[in-house]
Amino acid sequence: MSAPRSELKNIGYEIFIGALSLLSIVNLVLVAVARGDGDLQNVLLAMDAIFSVIFLIDFTYRLATAPSRKDYFFRHFGWADLLASLPLAQLKFLRIFRLVRVFRLMRGVGGRSVLRTLVRDRAGSALFTLLLTGILVLQFGSLTILRVESGAPDANITTASDSLWYTVVTISTVGYGDQYPVTTAGRIVGAIIIVVGVGIFGTFTGYLANLFLTPRKAPERVDALAQLRHVLDLPGVTVEDVDRVLALHRDGRPD
Repeated sequence: MSAPRSELKNIGYEIFIGALSLLSIVNLVLVAVARGDGDLQNVLLAMDAIFSVIFLIDFTYRLATAPSRKDYFFRHFGWADLLASLPLAQLKFLRIFRLVRVFRLMRGVGGRSVLRTLVRDRAGSALFTLLLTGILVLQFGSLTILRVESGAPDANITTASDSLWYTVVTISTVGYGDQYPVTTAGRIVGAIIIVVGVGIFGTFTGYLANLFLTPRKAPERVDALAQLRHVLDLPGVTVEDVDRVLALHRDGRPD
């Protein structure tokens, strides 16, 4: 049985939350693997704190917009969303419920509908892609730069806070210069972070410009376009038929 449409907030948003849920679960494995390296673990724990804040905001948003808050909390695993948002290691496994919900919603909508929606809402899809890319670069850039730099002679990126700070100032293209790589591998990683950062902030600037400068469609115009799409979906109706009706309307003849 497909999930109720009332659970679906936005296709791009749901995929973003699902990707973060998957990444947070992967991080549980990475924390176990990096058990012998406290600094790498600290990077992962810092990222988990960011995820916890995002998941708590997601829970609040879903609770506030749910048609029935009681149904969302008890029947649609809202309680799991709340507990999984807490920065407690024992409860992080509950984030799998978010991943299951996203999979269920996407399956209910259908692959083609998901793709059409993402293409139609290119601006929104780009925004969530940028956010996800920024988070991925922040985490894996910090882990990689710390790994290749911490053991080098004269290295100044030796702790989790050093690597996170360096990645943040580099991806934002600020580059204070207080932290910098001294190895060839570290400089390659830094160059990749810079290039990705320029792309992220350049695209984000374009998104904001499009958001604030593009004139909004009048409500009646939106309704007319929706009705036109509905007419084109009727059997036997062609684009030429619609053109003839529009021409008659412009000439002032109702039929």
